Order: sequence, then structure tokens, then C-alpha cells
Amino acid sequence: MPGRARRASRTPGLSSVPLRRNRDFVLYTAGRLLSSAGTQLSIIAYPLLVLAVTHSASKAGLVAFARGVPGALFALPAGLAADHFGRKGLMIVSDAARAGAVGALAVLIVVHHAAFWTIPPLAFVEGCGAAIFSAASVGAVRAVVPPQQLPAAIASNTARLATVQVLGPPLGGLLYGLGRFVPFLGDALSYAFSTGSILAMRTPFQEERERDESPLRTRLADGFRFLWSQPFLRTSTLVFGLLNFFGPAWIFAVVVLGRRHGLSSGAVGALVTVSGLSIVAGSALSPFVRRKLPSHAVLLLELWAWCASAFYLAWPSVYVLAALLVPSGLAIPSTDSVVHSLRIGLTPDRLIGRVSSVHSTISLAISPLGPLIVGFLIADASPRSAVGVLAGLAIALALWGTLSPAIRSAPSLADLLDR
Repeated sequence: MPGRARRASRTPGLSSVPLRRNRDFVLYTAGRLLSSAGTQLSIIAYPLLVLAVTHSASKAGLVAFARGVPGALFALPAGLAADHFGRKGLMIVSDAARAGAVGALAVLIVVHHAAFWTIPPLAFVEGCGAAIFSAASVGAVRAVVPPQQLPAAIASNTARLATVQVLGPPLGGLLYGLGRFVPFLGDALSYAFSTGSILAMRTPFQEERERDESPLRTRLADGFRFLWSQPFLRTSTLVFGLLNFFGPAWIFAVVVLGRRHGLSSGAVGALVTVSGLSIVAGSALSPFVRRKLPSHAVLLLELWAWCASAFYLAWPSVYVLAALLVPSGLAIPSTDSVVHSLRIGLTPDRLIGRVSSVHSTISLAISPLGPLIVGFLIADASPRSAVGVLAGLAIALALWGTLSPAIRSAPSLADLLDR
């Protein structure tokens, strides 16, 4: 039988300390904030670089796929590693790997050796680091934030990351205009800052553990068995995991079509910030939404918000495409605060890495397909065909969530606070 974890002692009165005075949470948030800022610089620089080198939307989509697919391929072993090894060490190693990969790409650009074939492997390495970091970071949040403050902490991080999404893409576009290597260099430096913030944190990132002698296959399956045994966790993982197809696909479509319309890299970045601005606004509304609506109603907001994508079929403009990011952006912070808080709060610490990785595997398996499929559809069919596929999938998922008994009977956040 798997060993049981002994609960690590917490700092007395931690739950009464405001998040802004929680030292380790502030350090964690600062590191994630700057790291995400770097990611936003390069997330627009990657397709701009590939389009400049190859003039191919499908190849730009392939690079986005290479960067995103490790999250699905390696989420389960990364989750097992996070529950077995020290989570802090894993996060530091993953940041170092990402800094090395993105820094190497910056060097290749400077020395004029950034041929297309060099870009997907480096993007893939960066994606591998992201998979490991993500699996370990969930336990870090659980360690430094008491259960009563999880919804506020998640909503707070969503707001900060959304602010980065507002500033990052236009800045990335402007920096790319100064020099193709500049946004990638900024991304590499952001990972170095993240490493420093993690090193400065004092709270252990996991509870005390007894050695688990069960076979590797059994340990890998434990997270899946637990998640699948919980109707809400099972259904929310499937529904919102599939929903991860939309964000990357939509932003990628804005970048490609913006360039097709002759917009500058800075103007394209400005269009992408529409998503970030709406998430910032949604973060401000999130506490009110959580107070006024039951959990299942909050979840349905985002599902139906993505259905607005159908309006592009009647009015095909890149500006309309960017504006249609607003409804989902307003809903995302509230959805995240409910889904992630319930998953973290309902999962034992000894399984949090593996359960979160099962969630990541299902959600990230579909996420990298978004830019890949949209890129091929835009190149070989038409933008309307690409958006039509997105609209049809959005409506299907909204109907699934609305009719699902598990979503309708989702646990309330009040139940989480009483644990």
C-alpha cells in the first residue's frame, strides 16, 4: 500500500495573515509574474520569427505545437516526480532548462543561424521545462496558502498574470521590432529571476512523506484513479480540459490574420492584449461573481462565453476576432478560482502532483492542437473555416456542461472553506 504522508506543521495563524503579507506567497507570485512576462514576450515572438523565416502559417503552428505538446506528453511522469522528489528542486531545474533553451535561440538569432529546423527543438525543451514546473508548482501553492485563502490566491494570481498578458504581447512585438533576439533574451532572464524567488522561499513545498514501495505503474495510476472516482473532478477535467483548445488557437489566429492584414508586430501585440485586458477586468469582478452565483453557474459562464466566436462568421474581421476574446476573458478568472480551488482542496497532498498532472495531461493534450489545426485551416481553407470549427466545438462543450449532472451538483466553495 502507498505510504501515508504526515502533515507538516504550518506557521501558527497563517490563515489569518493577508495574502499580501504572506512572504512566501509574495515571492512565489513575483517569480511567476516575471516568468510569465517573459513567456508573453516570446509567445508572440515565436510565430513572428517563424513567419519571417518561412512565410508559412502552418510552420508557425508547428512551432506552437512543439512548445505546447510536452505538457501533455510528460505531465504524468512530471506529476509522479513532484510527489516523489523535492518540488523546489524540480522547479529550479525546470527554470534553468527553459532559460538555457530560450537563451540558445537568442544566440542563434544573433549569429544568424536561426534556421527553421532549430526552432521547434528549442521550443520543445522549453515546453518540457514548463511541464515539470507546472506539476511541482501546484504543491507549492498548497503549501504556502491555507485552504481558506485558495480561491482568493488563485484569483489574485490570475489577475496578475492577466496584467502581464496585457503588457507582454505589445512589448514583445515592440522588442521584436528592435531585434529578433530581444524578446527571447528577455524570456531567458525572466526564468533566472523566477529561480531566485523560489530559492528565497522558506516553506517546505510538500508534507513529510513515507517511502512509497508500490510499483511505478501503480503510483502513476493512483492520481488517475482518485480523479476518476470524483464525479466533479472527472467531468470538470474533461470539459475544461477540452476548452483549453480555444485560447491558444484564438490568439494564434489573431497573430496570423493580423499579419495578413499588413499590421505591424506592435499592432498585432496590441490586438492580443484585448484578451489580457478582459481577464484583468474579470479578475476584479471575480469575488462578486463567486459571492452571487453558485459554483455550477460560474462554470457555465465561461463555457457559453466561447460560443460568441460564431459572430466572426457573419463579420470576418481581425478586429472582430480580437474583440470576441472579451466574453471569455471576463469569465476565466471566476472559473479558474472555482475549478482549481476545488481540485486542490479535495486532493490529498501525497497525490496533488499526480492528480494535477492527470488534469494537465487531458487539458494540454488538446491545447497544442489549437494553433496547429487553425494554422493548417487558415493556410489550406479559409479563416472562416478555422473559426467555424472553433464555434462548433464551443457550442458542443457548452451543451455538455449545461446538461452534466456533475457540473450541476458541483461542490460549493463554502464546503472547501469548512474543511
